[in-house]
Amino acid sequence: MAVKKIIAVLGATGAQGGGLVHAILNDKQGEFIPRVLTRNVNSDKAKQLKEKGAEVVDADIDNLESLKSAFAGAYAVFAVTFFWDHFSAEKEINQASLIARAAKEADVKHIIWSTLEDTRNWVPLDDSRMPTLHNKYKVPHFDGKGEANKIFTKLGLPVTFLLTSFYWDNFIYFGLGPKKINNNTFAVTLPMGDKKLPGIAAEDIGKCAYGIFKKGNEFIGKTVGIAGDHLTGNEMANEMGKAMGINVTYNSVPFDVYRSFGFPGADDMGNMFQFKHDFEEYFCGARNLEFSKSINPELKSFNKWLQENKERIPLQ
Repeated sequence: MAVKKIIAVLGATGAQGGGLVHAILNDKQGEFIPRVLTRNVNSDKAKQLKEKGAEVVDADIDNLESLKSAFAGAYAVFAVTFFWDHFSAEKEINQASLIARAAKEADVKHIIWSTLEDTRNWVPLDDSRMPTLHNKYKVPHFDGKGEANKIFTKLGLPVTFLLTSFYWDNFIYFGLGPKKINNNTFAVTLPMGDKKLPGIAAEDIGKCAYGIFKKGNEFIGKTVGIAGDHLTGNEMANEMGKAMGINVTYNSVPFDVYRSFGFPGADDMGNMFQFKHDFEEYFCGARNLEFSKSINPELKSFNKWLQENKERIPLQ
């Protein structure tokens, strides 16, 4: 029997990486095996993945030697960083640099970098349409990842740049779910006007990544974008209301109002939604639904995701 190729997965106990690990494990006849990279090999999630057949190894995303050791012998790497752990674009760029250097050293044959646009290519720092944040970014959690793209290219790595979309899981975990505005009505608040927002089930990002890995070299050197649906705020509110059996309306607020909400990262999120709003045609176009389905035939629509997760969405 052929020896299975190792895909080393960063963020394996999180949403994106976890989706990839489960996709590999569920494909019993596939040619790959997942290597779960985690800071805590004794966490419940790590133990569960090990029980299901994954290799689990200790890895520190902020330490080059640790990453080199974790990538050793791997055919491929799935690379993702998590801005919301620290709110620092500089830290993300440094982590991406360490990942890229370790992947080069390990001579991996394919790396998928889960990334986003550098919005400064559309809205320069001196453009007053939206505020500049941290003195050098427009949307820090986008710009850091986008800026890091060139690190992988400069090192000549066999990389696929995977543009992700808004997680519908944010309605569960990020406080973006429906909030009560009177006795029988709830509202979803987004500064998107009447524009469409590309969204996706977080686990589907990992499944799409698996689809790319299974294609071999086809997407090396390419940028691909994924989404499960392109929906307006009204469409999402209506779908949510039907699925949850409540009256949900869409509360479209101005960008400046959203930026002023005061939760950690509100200014970043407000700028992000403004970028998606102002450049809707580009942003949706870069995340083609038919392409996404071609690499992940099980891709969920928003309605399908709601049917599976409606009980998990907290009402506030």
